[in-house]
Amino acid sequence: MRNVTLVLNDGTKFHGKSFGYDAPVAGQLMVLTYPLVGNYGVPPFTFEDNGLPTFMESDKIYASAIIVADYSEKNSHWNSNESLADWLKREKVPGITGIDTRELTKVLREHGVMMGKILFDDEPDNIPEANYEGVNFVDQVSVKEIVTYKPAEGTSINKKVVLVDCGVKANIIRCLINRGCEVVRVPWNYDYTDMEFDGLFLANGPGDPDMCEDAVKIIRKQMELRVQRYIS
Repeated sequence: MRNVTLVLNDGTKFHGKSFGYDAPVAGQLMVLTYPLVGNYGVPPFTFEDNGLPTFMESDKIYASAIIVADYSEKNSHWNSNESLADWLKREKVPGITGIDTRELTKVLREHGVMMGKILFDDEPDNIPEANYEGVNFVDQVSVKEIVTYKPAEGTSINKKVVLVDCGVKANIIRCLINRGCEVVRVPWNYDYTDMEFDGLFLANGPGDPDMCEDAVKIIRKQMELRVQRYIS
């Protein structure tokens, strides 16, 4: 494992070891606060007939890097197909361990979400650049076109739900269709106000909510239409 340094955009530094893809990175990094990570391994990356990943929550890793306190190199689970390190390397995502994630969490809790960089100590001049301001991370994780999911064949459809995808987890969709809902998954900035549906689901997602102004405008438009229909 190579020595690495996590540098937050306020200058705070944490030192650790690399266990994922060996490359410096800058961007939105994900911190796992559970002390031991990797002991279960990673399940096989398969998909159901409806297009949802069987054991994953998305189609790939969207975080720029993963930060853990203690990475377990040995994994054991009946459904384990590869180690966390192998998965990160396959998707070219750096991972660092040996970080005091409790202290890091305290820093983030006090200052709020901060961007960061992972630098390799033996490559001091290899410093990645990233544009932090004005980046719409929701747009990066949202679908680009409408996707419709229906309950299993032979199951009656009870309700039709429009799901605004701001970074939805696959299991949320699975839970809805298992309850007899037809789910229409739309991009975060799609105008669905002319559609007929029984329910509207707003998924959570990454980044700064202020970057999702289009989604807010559409929601406001939908609420105004509902009020007008109720009054009339």
